[in-house]
Amino acid sequence: MQKIFAFLFMAVLAIPATAQQAEDANGMFDPQIVFSSDEADLSEFLWIKRPLIVFADTPADPRYIQQMEYISQRLDDLDARDVVVLTDTDPSANSDLRRKFRPRGFMLVLTGKDGTIYLRKPFPWDVREISRTIDKLPTRQQEMRERGGGS
Repeated sequence: MQKIFAFLFMAVLAIPATAQQAEDANGMFDPQIVFSSDEADLSEFLWIKRPLIVFADTPADPRYIQQMEYISQRLDDLDARDVVVLTDTDPSANSDLRRKFRPRGFMLVLTGKDGTIYLRKPFPWDVREISRTIDKLPTRQQEMRERGGGS
């Protein structure tokens, strides 16, 4: 059974990697938006990106697998909203993110560009709902006005 979960986890991780390597019309690669928590620090994204943090006690957690499937299916929607996804599936590492947000098992956290926590969910959430939450944020409203209502 563990081999099945490991295979599913690897398959889920492969989908974003494939999507991120696709070239756009200018021949440039799409930016990577999914990172492990040990690869990034929240301060790197202040006023630049909206971190969406996915916590789980193991990558085999069915809720984590489902959340990552939701994310991988709609990477473009998240990228259009300046979202970066950080994952943390190792409680024993006691990362800075775990010390700050103190998750218990699975948890989804959305922070704004200013570092404010806008969403905490103990269960997977569809990217459409996450996008609606982001679109209601004052900074996102301002971005949409400045871009002429785009994205």
